[in-house]
Amino acid sequence: MKIAFLAPAGAMHRYNGSFGKSLHYAPLTLTTLAALVPAELAAEVVIYDETAGSIPLDLEADLVCLTCITGTSSRCYAYADYFRSNGKTVVLGGVHPTMLPEEAARHADVVCTGFAEQSFPQMLRDYQNGCLQPRYSQDGDFTISSRVIPRRELLNKKRYITMNSLEAVRGCTLPCTFCAYPAAFGRTIYKRPVKEVIAEIEALHSREVLFPDVNLITDRAYAVELFTAMIPLQKMWFGLVTSAIGIDDELVALFQKSGCRGLLIGFESISQSSQKFIHKGVNKVLEYGELMKKLHNAGILVQGCFAFGGDDEDTSVFERTVEMVLQTKIDLPRYSILTPFPQTEYYKQLESENRIVERDWAMYDVEHCVYIPRKMTKEELEGGIEWAWRETYKFSSILKRLAPFKNSPFLAFLVNSGYKGYADKFARFGREVMTDNSDIPQVKK
Repeated sequence: MKIAFLAPAGAMHRYNGSFGKSLHYAPLTLTTLAALVPAELAAEVVIYDETAGSIPLDLEADLVCLTCITGTSSRCYAYADYFRSNGKTVVLGGVHPTMLPEEAARHADVVCTGFAEQSFPQMLRDYQNGCLQPRYSQDGDFTISSRVIPRRELLNKKRYITMNSLEAVRGCTLPCTFCAYPAAFGRTIYKRPVKEVIAEIEALHSREVLFPDVNLITDRAYAVELFTAMIPLQKMWFGLVTSAIGIDDELVALFQKSGCRGLLIGFESISQSSQKFIHKGVNKVLEYGELMKKLHNAGILVQGCFAFGGDDEDTSVFERTVEMVLQTKIDLPRYSILTPFPQTEYYKQLESENRIVERDWAMYDVEHCVYIPRKMTKEELEGGIEWAWRETYKFSSILKRLAPFKNSPFLAFLVNSGYKGYADKFARFGREVMTDNSDIPQVKK
């Protein structure tokens, strides 16, 4: 049996788009799926990640398995239709097929919904035994204990800033109305035994570790146990948390002691009314400045994420946000547009108000506007985010944010250079480019 795992990418994030190596870490989805292939099948396995390289149209495989988020689903469907037309069995899974399985089923022989650790191996055995089913779903007794070790060796390590990404905790309990994660997978928190996480870190034989988990502090007691156990390892680690870290001096001190060098925080907006609009009350806008001081004093770089387009925001939000970013010295700002993903509360709200104007999922990449904003035009919102990217990543702005260069200066300049390239190319990716899948032969239905 030959299995090809594919991760198609949107135009901006594709290997020939605007995201460089310094902004890509090794993904976990495909390498984990590869590790789930039952040994008794003796399968030949390959991985093609379109953020790091092209997907060959002449690949040799019996099964083609694609992971799919909303922003890549149009391209995933194009690949799926093409490979099916060539007689290959196609499997679709991931966030988008989990939210819209009936839509995905129009392009695949099999749709896997929910997490795949239990259902995916069973699907492969059924394929081998000639009793393949059209739908496989997550079991009710799901756990991430005894998690398989991702097959990182199947990736081209030259295309990623780090290969050392791993999972500790899966899930988040926050009620954010725009987030696709709970819409697809619910709000249950799954935690790996700390001993398993530490064992995997030790096996990496690397100085740095990256946790792409949605929220590392969603269970504080678990976070304390994990990062206390990491202290003797003397690693540098990076991960995602919420701004709630700012009111927990004990946790900040533990992060510093355990080797934390960078955190991604979803600040979302400089408007407190916008936080209320998206139900992210954990964010206290007036405390952002103090939070940044605390983390910088602990030697921790911050990637701060902002989402423009809330109903209370007008065109002044762009300049005010950039000004705040410069004043508080956010090391690596990232801007997006508040995007209504299917099955989320935000999508349902905008749909009920007849405000969604874009139906091609390729535009749901969080950098393009797919709805009618309340206090500005669609064109003003898209022009504003482009301006914010360019203004923030001018050399003078980078220098102002990073001065006095105390916290990991080489790393800070490396990732800022990567985002400067992204900002400089931002305007190139209009609708025509984003929705163009002409490199994939079209299949007549």
